[in-house]
Parts: sequence; C-alpha cells; structure tokens
Amino acid sequence: MSCLVFGVDVGGTKTQIRLVDAESGTVTADRTVSSSDWQASRVPEAAGWLAAQLRPLFQPGDEPLLTVVGAHGCETEEHCARLAAELQAALHSPVTVVNDAELLVPAAGLDDGIAVVAGTGSVVVGRHQDTGERLTAGGWGWVLGDEGSGSALVRDAARAVLARADEGLPPEHLEAALLRSFDVPDRVELAAVMSWNDGVETWGAHVPAVFEAADAGSSPAREVIRTGGSSLARLVVHLARRGANADAVVVAGGVITHQPRLKTAFEEELRSHFRDIPITLLEVPPVQGAVELARRAVVGGGTPADQVRSAARP
Repeated sequence: MSCLVFGVDVGGTKTQIRLVDAESGTVTADRTVSSSDWQASRVPEAAGWLAAQLRPLFQPGDEPLLTVVGAHGCETEEHCARLAAELQAALHSPVTVVNDAELLVPAAGLDDGIAVVAGTGSVVVGRHQDTGERLTAGGWGWVLGDEGSGSALVRDAARAVLARADEGLPPEHLEAALLRSFDVPDRVELAAVMSWNDGVETWGAHVPAVFEAADAGSSPAREVIRTGGSSLARLVVHLARRGANADAVVVAGGVITHQPRLKTAFEEELRSHFRDIPITLLEVPPVQGAVELARRAVVGGGTPADQVRSAARP
C-alpha cells in the first residue's frame, strides 16, 4: 500500500511541491513552479491551480494519504479550511491547509515556537500556548508595516534620504546607492519613480543598496537597518505577551537570512527582552515543514492541524 504524502509551500514568489514516502522520508518527486498565477482569495481557482500542479507528480494508483499545504495569503482558519475542502474535493484525498509561515517551525525540526519571515514582506506567526489559536503580528503590507522586510527597508531608506534633503544636509552614501540602484539622477526622480513607476513588489530588488551603503559607512542606512530589525523583534515580543508559545524563534526570508546586519539588529533587540530564547535561522526549504506535518500526522495519528495546535500547548 502506498504511504505517500504531499508537502506544498505556496510562497509569494514560488511554489515548491514534494511527494514523500511518509514512513521512510524518501522524496519521490520535487517540483518548483512560479506562484505568479496564485491568488489565495479566489478559493475555487486557487484549489484548481494547486491540483493542476500536484497531479502530474503521482500515478493514478498512488493517491496520497495526505496533502499539507502552507499557503501564502491564507490569513484565517476559515480561509484555510475552505481552501482545504476545495482541494480535497479536487484530489479525492485528505488535505490540510495552514498559512505558509507556519511551516517554518516544523521545517526546523521543532515542535513549537514563533516563526518570523522577513523577505519582500514580513510577518510573525505563533500559536497560543493554551488554546492553540493562531496569532499573528505585522504583515500589514508595505504602506502600513512589513517591518524589516525588503520593501520596508527600501521605503524607509528613501524617506531618510528625503528627510536629509529637507534638513539641508549634504548627500551621502545612502542617497548615492539608491540613485544608482533605481537608475535615476536625483532625489526628485527617486521620489517620482518610487511613487509612480512599476509597483512596490519591485522595491525588494533594491534592498542590497541599503546594505551596501551601510557597509560604506552610511549612518542613515545603518539606522534604517537597526530600526527595521528592532521593530521586527518587537513583533515577536508582542506575540509572546499575547500568549504565544515562545520556546524558540525560527527565522526565514531572503532579506534576514542573507543580511547579517539585519539579523544582528533583530537578535539584539529580541535578547534584550528574552535573553536565553533560542533563535534558529532556517537552513532548509519551508516545504520541508509541510512534509514534516504530513508525516507526523500519518505516522503518529491525528491531523497536521492537530500537530500545529498541540505543539503550542505545554
């Protein structure tokens, strides 16, 4: 009898799918596709898109015992349940859906903790230690938040450059780096291109300029990074004070994993509140968290949702 399970990570940029033997952990198929057509808000279409990506990876006689999906854009339990039901009807096999950030803790091999994502956007996710309720902080988008994300760091760096201009201060490394990155001649064009050209989803590509300026000695750039990291850490503090299980913190996302300055600012602020809290930088793809939840449920009994909720309880 087949003991196959699917683990799926639908991120904002790409979707990774793994078909795994639940007993041995052997990966029998691994596929990565663009998430450009993913729209979580349209549940039937989202389920149909996912089913189309999954079906080619298994033979008709090898229906998976369970599919676990970590889905970008599924922000409530109800939304996750609706998507799971639609995908289950399409695949004719059990499905559980969680928010994609909830894959980080099991991907790190941990049973509980708070997940921190800082890439193009940012969000902090945990579970209440008594009720298992999912708790989130941040993730409000580039206009109102996304602390420590690529988009927010570029936004705040541009604001720092323009604030210096308002004060009559001379240009320095951060301004030069942003002008170069956006390929514009001056502050006026920088403000115009960021306000009206393309979209905020392109801003993350410019975040290396902020760190390059910091490395070159820019005080404004260093302050932007310090503030971003500190603000991200305070979101973890907020979740812990709201009752989230804070036995560990798992960090992922292209910006914080590749930029030591941001990670250091985050850790320094977090340890000023929780001195001994373990902080793990995720070194495996988040899809491994979906696989782990599926394997725990199939081999150990229960459902992945039970696994996520029970992990939050002492």
